[in-house]
Amino acid sequence: MERSLINMCNSASVLFCTAILTIVFTFYILNYPRTITVQEYSQTNIVTRHYENVSRSCNLFKGQWIPDMRDTLYTNFSCTTIPYRRNCFFHGRKDEDFLHWRWKPEQCEIPRFSSKTFLSIVQGKTMAFVGDSLARNQMDSLLCLLSTEETPKEVYKDAEDRSMTWEFPKHNFTLMALWSQFLVSATETMFNGSATGSFDLHLDKVDRNWSEKLPFIDYAIFSDVQWFFRQHYLYEGSNLIGCILCQVPNMTDLGLNFAIKRAFQAAFKQINECKSCKNIFTVLRTFSPSHFENGTWNTGGGCNRTQPVKIEDVIGRDSNWELRKIQVEEIETAREKGEYLGNRFEILDITEIMGMRPDGHPGLYGGNTWMTGYSDCIHWCLPGPIDVWNELLLEMIKRQTYSLN
Repeated sequence: MERSLINMCNSASVLFCTAILTIVFTFYILNYPRTITVQEYSQTNIVTRHYENVSRSCNLFKGQWIPDMRDTLYTNFSCTTIPYRRNCFFHGRKDEDFLHWRWKPEQCEIPRFSSKTFLSIVQGKTMAFVGDSLARNQMDSLLCLLSTEETPKEVYKDAEDRSMTWEFPKHNFTLMALWSQFLVSATETMFNGSATGSFDLHLDKVDRNWSEKLPFIDYAIFSDVQWFFRQHYLYEGSNLIGCILCQVPNMTDLGLNFAIKRAFQAAFKQINECKSCKNIFTVLRTFSPSHFENGTWNTGGGCNRTQPVKIEDVIGRDSNWELRKIQVEEIETAREKGEYLGNRFEILDITEIMGMRPDGHPGLYGGNTWMTGYSDCIHWCLPGPIDVWNELLLEMIKRQTYSLN
């Protein structure tokens, strides 16, 4: 073919030869098989293609912790918003091995948390973490992760430092922690003018501290359980119907599971019946296990491990799974109804994942000045294993976002 073209050029004008060669070269380029490399895609398409090919069909919550020697995305020096009692290194923790593990799902790899990607997806939105101090623990983790991209601005904090609101002005994104230790309306009982630590729980009335803000929320992450582990009195329609963890004459102990079930049921019902709400993306963060060994929190129990354990060695696995089951059943019921209303309900299933991380708690390094000598084996150090909750949350939001496109 090349020889024929040369002969044509010898007998024709240079202009005619050039035109022929141009046509042949163009045809060759357009039809020759080639492999498109990832560099040919924009940043958005890189994320999308990786997600479609790797994460979409993958169960994010079945896998194992594997070693990861990379530096953490933030430190207790770089993140200035870490709460005093979650800043384990500030309070003297020396080991760092617990920082060097990452979660690996069985069938895929998930990207490391990207604050740029997260903020680009939630731009113009409001996200609220609703629940107890562990909900706040997750929000504080996310706040640190996002601050690597943009410095947040605190716009509200209540007197007890439980509920708070932060804004990311460049992305018009609002991040909230809404304190609600039971999700339903609760009043602490008093005895001789002193608080008892027990509450009257109104199972048919949701806590207004979060429900009144629902119309302004796009993403709601719910989590609660820890405060139910004590004596409480249960009400419906202003009538006392029983109690939990009690030994009161002529009163029925309805059980811990009953109260938790009804609380989550009321919360998710409120979302589906909210007439003034937008289509809310609701996430249930399942029960976060504690890891007290050799006793309970008030009988000398502690958590001194420095590495993850295998799934078969998880402490209290059966009881953890029962609490998770109750939560999941309620959100599955809410999901069936929510589909017709434009609401989406998903599960951030961390119970088994975190059951393997007894090394991630503050323990004696939580700065607990009012209860010296007591270990915190419930909350999580920052930075620490809890950061994976937000890594998984980002993958869930990506799934939701790309499924709508």
